[in-house]
Amino acid sequence: MSIGASRPLERASQGGSRYRLRDLFTPLDTLLAYGCAPSPEPEIWNFASSTASTISQPAYDRAALAREELVHKSLFDEIEIAFDRRCEDMREELRGHFQLPPRVDVVFSPSGTDSQLHALFLAHAVLGAPPVTVVVGADQTGSGTAHTARGRHFSTVTASGVAVRKDAAIAGLAGDTIAVPLLDRAFGMAMRSDADAEVIRAIEASLAQGRRVLLHIMDSSKLGWRAPSAACLDEIARRWPREVQVVVDACQARLGRRRLRSYLDRGYMVLMTGSKFFGGPAFSGALLLPKGLSRALERIEGIAPDFFDYAGRCDWPMAWTALRSRFERRPNFGQWLRWEAALAEIGSYYAVPGPFRAKAMAELAAGIDSMIALSPPLRAVPSPVGTTNADDEEFMQRSIFPFTLLRHNRPVSISDTSTVHRALARDMNDDIGGSAADRQVAAQRCLVGQPVRLEQPDGAPRAALRLCVGARLVTDAWSLDGAQAQRNVQHILDRIAHVLVKIELLLDRTAAVPA
Repeated sequence: MSIGASRPLERASQGGSRYRLRDLFTPLDTLLAYGCAPSPEPEIWNFASSTASTISQPAYDRAALAREELVHKSLFDEIEIAFDRRCEDMREELRGHFQLPPRVDVVFSPSGTDSQLHALFLAHAVLGAPPVTVVVGADQTGSGTAHTARGRHFSTVTASGVAVRKDAAIAGLAGDTIAVPLLDRAFGMAMRSDADAEVIRAIEASLAQGRRVLLHIMDSSKLGWRAPSAACLDEIARRWPREVQVVVDACQARLGRRRLRSYLDRGYMVLMTGSKFFGGPAFSGALLLPKGLSRALERIEGIAPDFFDYAGRCDWPMAWTALRSRFERRPNFGQWLRWEAALAEIGSYYAVPGPFRAKAMAELAAGIDSMIALSPPLRAVPSPVGTTNADDEEFMQRSIFPFTLLRHNRPVSISDTSTVHRALARDMNDDIGGSAADRQVAAQRCLVGQPVRLEQPDGAPRAALRLCVGARLVTDAWSLDGAQAQRNVQHILDRIAHVLVKIELLLDRTAAVPA
């Protein structure tokens, strides 16, 4: 998860610690804005769904209509009651898209990072004591996780508009954490082979100290990796059935619906976002909970005082009456509208027949792999093998394709990689020069996943950019006309080839990309 947005933007949509009805009349673009353009920009080619996406026109239209409907309902009922009912309807809609049973609870939040704090709060109740958080893939999750895993503030302003000190302890939630990175520093860009063993060691060490464990597993990371293995999770369940609570970081939403259900059936909490793969506006978080966990809420006595700044009454399911009653009535209109937009994207994606989703993902994956391999200045970051099965459905295929850059056969620095990333999103026609064809390529604005830092054996870190297949690409490619659908997929691949050519041009022109 990435939190690169300005938290004070949320204050405009929430009115500080008390909501105001007039906040609902804030311009829609202001309510939706949180790290990306708040209105559609169809002229930009978007392959950045591992980071964030600009809003689509259908999603924008749904958010606008939802706001109009809530304003209308508020004429006949209290705004907080109408808002609460709408949030409950959204929970049901989300369960329907993922084919989840009614017993699964949904807790909404402003971001996946906020949802991590919700998971820590609930794990405390489930385990009966402050847990040690073991973070798998700590080197491939959002920067906020280093703070939330320890029960600390991850920004200087909460989503409710309260000023806090970043990394200061949240009283009643603060605890210890153990980081388990996934990158194998001995081999540069490969996934470490001893990740499972390291996870087991971390759990054993914590339990030996009389501590319970919140195990934060990865599915999937910024590079598209999943860990620990299914066999490792089976061993944990067998050895410590009541001492380890698992939360799945599925904020990228790159997993099949069968796998998602299997996690919940095993009693795991699941972190999800409406952005990332699905392409909704940035910063729309949710925590999915198996019904059995809600019983632990009956044991909650004291609530960490600062935690009240990270949730409002409407975020919790309506059935959780006792817990809800302890939180302020504080509708978060921006969070709600971003989820309305995200649900439009999720619904459109799952309206596409499953066989086509799988076929399109496979063809896009094969094409991207081939193009990266054929581009001299690009080096693919290898993907771990043997981590998928039938439960992954269309996600048997990779959807994140990380690669590093070379100039004159030498690795490009993190700084220059970031420069390329920024230049891709700009019209570089005047900077590139050259032939008319080169200038046309340089002029096209396009987005790819932001750089991911990769530690190296020689101590000189590098960074990987990421081409990403998101739900909107599949949705846009679908057609009842099979031949047209095939042409649509090829059109996407042609655009990706264009992006790679622009990267090559940027690397060739030292004026555009400083050496």
